[in-house]
Order: sequence, then structure tokens, then C-alpha cells
Amino acid sequence: MTAPLTVPCPHCSALNRIPPERLAEHPVCGRCKQALFEGRPVELTASNFNAVAGRGDLPVLVDFWAPWCGPCLGFAPVFAEAARHFEPRLRLAKVDTEAQPQLAQRFGIRSIPTLALLREGREIARQSGALNAAQLRQFVDGTLR
Repeated sequence: MTAPLTVPCPHCSALNRIPPERLAEHPVCGRCKQALFEGRPVELTASNFNAVAGRGDLPVLVDFWAPWCGPCLGFAPVFAEAARHFEPRLRLAKVDTEAQPQLAQRFGIRSIPTLALLREGREIARQSGALNAAQLRQFVDGTLR
């Protein structure tokens, strides 16, 4: 039996221990009873970023974007669909750089959209520019080998 994975709840930030073989069974949070994976990106803010993206055993792919950015808006449906594809292998999240400038500054975001792949809150890979679905899969799969 494989050791349980620690998965932070995107709703209440509680840490949940889930056996890897049960991740696909739609686990719910032990504290708030909400789904740990909903097939859509989690909105990150300065108040929940560390609790959701900085802890746990799953990698987190963060889309840094802005509401005025055309390429960001065009990429949004691709990223949303990717959440349905990649969860529960990894968590997908979005940071609105206009509403969360401190997070954009913390990660040195200079262009948008920018994807940052994090493990335990540390960046392990970065990709700037909008991607199509195949390019996004290639980026994730190539990085998480």
C-alpha cells in the first residue's frame, strides 16, 4: 500500500490524507465535507495561496492572468478543460494579477498569461504565453515525468 498523499482543501484549507488509489473516487474534505477536486481551477488570492498551493503533495499549476488580456481570455477555456483532464494528478489554479499584484510580484510575473508549476509552493517550471490543449499537456507531462 502506498503512503497517503496530503491534499489541501481548496475551500477550508484543511489538510486531508488520501491514499493515492482513492484520489479518483471524488474524495471530500474531512472538515468541510466539500469536494477536494471539482474539475475546475481554484481561484487563488493572497489569503489562500500558501494554504492551497504551498502545502500538500500534489503539484499545482498556476495560471497568472488578467481580465484585460486577450490571450489570457482565449486561454481560459483551455485551462478550465485541463482541470478536468489533470485532476486529481495535479491541482490547477488561477491568479488574477490585477486583483493580486503581490502574488504576481512574488513570482516575478512579467508577461501574461504565464503558467508556473509549483511543488510545495516552490516553482519547478514556467511557461509564458497562451497554449493550446496539446501544448499544455506536453508542458505538464514533460515537466512531471
